[in-house]
Amino acid sequence: MAMSGGYGPQVMRSLRRDSSVVKERIAPGTVRRIARYASPFKRQIVGFLALVVVDAVIVIANPLLMKAIIDDGIVPKRADVVLWLAGAIGVLAVLDAGLGLVQRWFSARIGEGLIYNLRTEVFDHVQRMPVAFFMRAQTGALVSRLNSDVIGAQRALTTTLSSVVSNVVSLVMVLGAMLVLSWQITVVALILLPIFIFPAKWVGRRMSKLTREQMQLDAEMSSVMTERFNVAGAMVAKLYGRPEDEALHFGQRAGRVRDVGIIVAMYGAVFRIALGLVAALATALVYGLGGQLAVSGFFALGTLVAMSSLLMRLYGPLTSLSNVHVDVMTALVSFDRVFEVLDLKPMVAERPGAAPIPDGPVTIEFDDVRFRYPAASEVSLASLESVARPDTGPSQEVLKGVTFTARPGELVALVGHSGAGKTTLTSLVSRLYDVDEGAVRINGTDVRDATLASIRDTVGVVMQDAHLFHDTIGSNLRYARPEATDEEIWEALRAAQISDLVGGLPEGLDTVVGDRGYRLSGGEKQRIALARLLLKAPRVVVLDEATAHLDSESEAAVQKALKSALHGRTSLVIAHRLSTIREADTILVIEDGTVVERGDHDSLLERDGVYAELYRTQFTGSPDLTGSPGG
Repeated sequence: MAMSGGYGPQVMRSLRRDSSVVKERIAPGTVRRIARYASPFKRQIVGFLALVVVDAVIVIANPLLMKAIIDDGIVPKRADVVLWLAGAIGVLAVLDAGLGLVQRWFSARIGEGLIYNLRTEVFDHVQRMPVAFFMRAQTGALVSRLNSDVIGAQRALTTTLSSVVSNVVSLVMVLGAMLVLSWQITVVALILLPIFIFPAKWVGRRMSKLTREQMQLDAEMSSVMTERFNVAGAMVAKLYGRPEDEALHFGQRAGRVRDVGIIVAMYGAVFRIALGLVAALATALVYGLGGQLAVSGFFALGTLVAMSSLLMRLYGPLTSLSNVHVDVMTALVSFDRVFEVLDLKPMVAERPGAAPIPDGPVTIEFDDVRFRYPAASEVSLASLESVARPDTGPSQEVLKGVTFTARPGELVALVGHSGAGKTTLTSLVSRLYDVDEGAVRINGTDVRDATLASIRDTVGVVMQDAHLFHDTIGSNLRYARPEATDEEIWEALRAAQISDLVGGLPEGLDTVVGDRGYRLSGGEKQRIALARLLLKAPRVVVLDEATAHLDSESEAAVQKALKSALHGRTSLVIAHRLSTIREADTILVIEDGTVVERGDHDSLLERDGVYAELYRTQFTGSPDLTGSPGG
């Protein structure tokens, strides 16, 4: 049986839904929030549903016109009636086609508009989340919220809503028409309904499980491909991997996807064939019983043909509506998963009445700062993490009463063992995190009371691993200052000691740097990052191991560029290579979240404490600790 009105594919999609979704708990108020998102499209939705109803009426009108052609035209041999009614059927066909196009236009306007609104809102919200959120959330899960879940939410207002309305209207009208034409045959058709519904439910349960497994396997394959095909993963695979084993393992996963796909296809084929068989048996029964009634003169021949045609339109809506709770819950869950992200409030947010940081040379003050990193429940969602394990308790305190001042134009260096809290200190200046106690002030303004835009304009940061987007050199530099001219970019490149290299490239500023800038060397990336900072021209410079892992030549070039970056600016510099901070105005030795020593290079060596021990460790064999490292 080829289900009329396109019910076949619709029923199959419904059966492939994950039936376990009905066990999900939807947050209170979700439906009201959905209504708010639908409100900008209420006119389109009303028009769309009106067209769905008209389309359902046309579907029912055709069998009744066929009945009239036979009973009022063919049997009494009235050619004019046959022509008029045939013409009416043709007009309805043209009207139905036109309605289909208009219906699709409404559906696209509503669906794509909703997708746009949700995606842009989620994207904007996620961008405002703190760094701690991105350290925990899985990138693929976030992308899924912007793609799969947003599209699933959109279907609630197009596919699911139109399906429910269309099926309800069609079912009511079909049953009404059949009862009017022959209640006896209608009862027989309904008695056969369990033979149709139960196989559908049985197949649906199995197909939903297989579909869930198929989606999981697809996700695993995508994860493997994402990890292996980015530059860093590809390099590890090249250096340590075994291509034959990789291909074998991937082939096993792909093979399972293939096998599940075949099973799903066969279930679908068996389902459609079984439904066709049931429909054929039902049609035979209707013609047998109806034929007897027609022969005995109980009703006309056209009634028999109309009843048979209407029967074809009965089982599709019934089967779809039998799974409507799964379709509705699937749509609600998609909305709920989107709202779950939107409801996660950023820990670092601009306060009402926030003021810009005052102009002029910058003073940075740390006033008895205490800080611990937030727990997962404070910054992220378990559903966005690949391994969702709740924290067993609060994290340990990382900073324990840190107090110091960096005056205008001073270079303050932070040294200490890994994990001492150096990077945490610099993160608080750019307000990647907020302190738990105490305050961080820039020009007397607590950063929590400053506008986020003024903090970004005031503080410039270069990390140990400079990140460049997969774009041109010019675009990566203009990310810091979109309105910058080419001359200003070249000036920044010259100050960063890399203008000659960029100028010698065939594409110059239009050279694409590759994924994460991997087409450039480590030293070249760092100098591009310094040029980006110089183009931004911040009043505060934060350097977090900016020269780590560089060879001597690259380090020399970067050090020269750093002099331009630091000149006249208040600076906080983290450096494991103590040779790079000999000229710092103040050196803070951080140990276990506290400042254990402070002073300049010479005074700290004379004190012969932690700093002197760190210095000796790096430059063992140097006879004079106050001399130049390495002789």
